[in-house]
Amino acid sequence: MPFTKFTNLDFDQIKESIKDYLRANSDFTGFDFEGSNFSVLIDTLAYNTYITAFNSNMVVNESFLDSATLRENVVSLARNIGYVPKSRSAAKAYVTFTTTVNGSSSPTLTLKKGLVCVGSANDTSYTFSILEDIQRSADQGVATFDNIKISEGIFLTKQFSVDSSLDQKFILNNSFIDTSTIKVYVKNESDTGLGQEYNLINNITNITGSSYVYLIQEIQDEKYELLFGDGLIGKKLETGEIITVNYLVTSGKDGNGSSRFSFSGNIVDSNGNSVSPEPFSVNTNQSSQNGGDIESIDSVKYFAPRIYSAQNRAVTGRDYESIVKTIYPDAESVSVVGGEELDPPKFGTVEISIKPKNGFLVSEFNKSRILSQIKQYSISGINQKIVDLKLLYVEIESFIYYNDSMVSTPENLKSKIINSITGYSKSTNMNKFGGRFRYSQVLKTIDNTDTSITSNITRVTVRRNLFTLLNQFAQYELCFGNQFHVSEEGKNIKSTGFNISGESDIVYLTDIPNADKKTGILSIIKNLPDGTIRVVAKSAGTIDYIKGEISLGTINIVSTVKPNNVIEIQAFPESNDVVGLRSLYLNFDISKSKINMIKDVISSGDEISGTVFNRDFYTSSYSNGSLIRK
Repeated sequence: MPFTKFTNLDFDQIKESIKDYLRANSDFTGFDFEGSNFSVLIDTLAYNTYITAFNSNMVVNESFLDSATLRENVVSLARNIGYVPKSRSAAKAYVTFTTTVNGSSSPTLTLKKGLVCVGSANDTSYTFSILEDIQRSADQGVATFDNIKISEGIFLTKQFSVDSSLDQKFILNNSFIDTSTIKVYVKNESDTGLGQEYNLINNITNITGSSYVYLIQEIQDEKYELLFGDGLIGKKLETGEIITVNYLVTSGKDGNGSSRFSFSGNIVDSNGNSVSPEPFSVNTNQSSQNGGDIESIDSVKYFAPRIYSAQNRAVTGRDYESIVKTIYPDAESVSVVGGEELDPPKFGTVEISIKPKNGFLVSEFNKSRILSQIKQYSISGINQKIVDLKLLYVEIESFIYYNDSMVSTPENLKSKIINSITGYSKSTNMNKFGGRFRYSQVLKTIDNTDTSITSNITRVTVRRNLFTLLNQFAQYELCFGNQFHVSEEGKNIKSTGFNISGESDIVYLTDIPNADKKTGILSIIKNLPDGTIRVVAKSAGTIDYIKGEISLGTINIVSTVKPNNVIEIQAFPESNDVVGLRSLYLNFDISKSKINMIKDVISSGDEISGTVFNRDFYTSSYSNGSLIRK
């Protein structure tokens, strides 16, 4: 009897394979009749085979980090190579308040750890806590708690009693914990207070059998387990000891944006007695920010093998990227450029750009902390430098042709289109260093928004913001990292208006290409009342169209039309696929993009020959001829 090979996982294909097997055996008949009992048996066999094949496939897939899909399995596989996924991070704010306590002559007042304030964001209230008691000197019952850091979340305490069992586990039975807030203390049963504080480690180097340390690992349902030493690596726990764990359960990024707070804390005097402060207002020094969600499965798959390959040393760019993310969990994206790749080269230097989860700049304090910690991983003789990221904005001007008979109003369709491209602007293609604006995907996103859209003609521009130094002579350079499109008559570079010393009118930047079309001259122009253009400075700088670089010579700028001393400078890229090069962080700016709705008279049935369409509804695929950025 011939044997049929099983190569299919689909139910119908499995069923057909069984029938093919039976056809080769003349002793069985009637299996092709769907109403027969034999057909029911075949369905049962096929279903059983299908379930078995599916389970086997899942078991194999979940055994490898690249193919695993369940978070529990991904985390377990990452744990095998020493990687602990980042937990949720609590949003943090800074507040100040002065409190007066009636009838208290205590020299100090203590703000107790735990709940301090209630803030609101997006019409939702959030609790904010402190992790340690804060003391302030009181003068006749008046104390000022200045610039204290509060973290969004609920402050919890968990205690364990160590027994002699070998399988005892210390599990924090709460999801959504910010592991950076965990504080662990161990004491003997007869001792008072919290006891000896234990420190979290991620590297067992230099750890002895008497070190007060613990490890942490994620387990099921995004909960965490604490691991202690065995007497060889870390101090071993003794039977009867009491473990006290303080930690914060947080809402993550949902807590960002709270700017108004009301006091809900507990203040005690030097004798430990609760006191009732008079009503007071809480002043916000900094709104809550830097809250984040637990590390995603895709991120774990990406960083776990890279952290493992780095082996606690920073040599390659990938090593630096992984280690910086470990040192600074608030980093959303990291770019690392070796000095040999810079123009001009800076050998022996590594330039690091970091995009925080909230905002675009890393504080000087965090820069210093990151650099000091990364020294222990880097090779001697290599200097690290953290440079601020540079935003490269991508804008589009899209002309949307639509079938008028299939839409209620053009404005409704326009709103749907804006929502679609906004979704694309938040994709992983864009929001990172080395991101790429994929022109064909944007066109596809627009066309797929609604069946009424017949076509779209979309133009792409790139923009950098020039932050000027007012009332002083300075030189400026902007790198776009993408080759510019060159039109012989110029008009490739456009800017918003600004004023320079010695010229009362608003002036603008434009370009004049050289004969080689690889370089050009930057000129300053102004509009005259009669609509003509006058050149104020013919040679104010240079342009490298190939490298996408603009250099503005010595100039004294006294004011700008745009706020914050900014001049917006745009160019047309040679390729509509725009790439964020080195420290350039790509940003698809929807707010500055333009969506124009045009009735498709041919598809709408108003005109068939196309004559009217070409005359009145024709749209060029190339840039407009205006010299000024509008």
